[in-house]
Amino acid sequence: MKLLFLGDVVAQPGRTAVAAHLPGLKARFGLTAVVANGENAAPNGRGIQPEGVQELLNAGVDVLTLGDHTFDQKGIEQTLAEQPKLLRPANYPSGTVGRGFGVFQVGGIRLGVINLQGRVFMRDQIDCPFQWSKRHQQEHQLGRDYDALIVDMHCEATAEKAAMAHVWDGHASLVVGTHTHIPTADTRIQPGGTALQTDAGMCGDYASSLGMSLSSVLPGYFTRGRHAFQTAPGPASLSGVVVTVAANGLATQVERVMVPELVATKAYFE
Repeated sequence: MKLLFLGDVVAQPGRTAVAAHLPGLKARFGLTAVVANGENAAPNGRGIQPEGVQELLNAGVDVLTLGDHTFDQKGIEQTLAEQPKLLRPANYPSGTVGRGFGVFQVGGIRLGVINLQGRVFMRDQIDCPFQWSKRHQQEHQLGRDYDALIVDMHCEATAEKAAMAHVWDGHASLVVGTHTHIPTADTRIQPGGTALQTDAGMCGDYASSLGMSLSSVLPGYFTRGRHAFQTAPGPASLSGVVVTVAANGLATQVERVMVPELVATKAYFE
């Protein structure tokens, strides 16, 4: 089986890139399932709206994960309660609407997906993702409860993401980081058979600052005060990770993917 995880989808350019490029990637890799982080998919790049959830599912994404912007958009609470394919971080306090773990019947397999949020340099007061992971591993088993498992570790520090990947080694198919929007070059399979990439990058306009227009971001580096960010207009690249998973649920191959590949243009310097 082959699974694709897509990095943070940023605003309309990111959603457009997913719709445009995902069919070709499905054909190219023979994908079994697609998971994407949608926590920046709203028009302003903060959170996701109910219609954005449906747009990405219609584009061919099977499961959506979120992060620290989960509740930034009005109306998302009802979608979290009613749409099982939309996950928020599992280590949010008990009683938080929604769910952070699910098992989905996709492409003839049982795909487990876990959404976690880190705590280093993050704003939210949330439960420990490492303790949550250990408890989950005591109750669930790869190969018994799901045929493959993807863990989205949404956090700022790559060190925290790498540590989480070690905790899941041998218990998951892929541990992949989100939130920092820049694809890392540490793609590999760990000794226990779990694939790792500390950040999947973003589906967004890379001629930007993390999907925000350079013209709106730069003033904040030169002066103090309130500066309103604007999303970059596009066109966008789709960025993520493809993992090949054996019958035991562990990875046999993993590679980064970006469509289209980045090429420096005049827009980068404006």
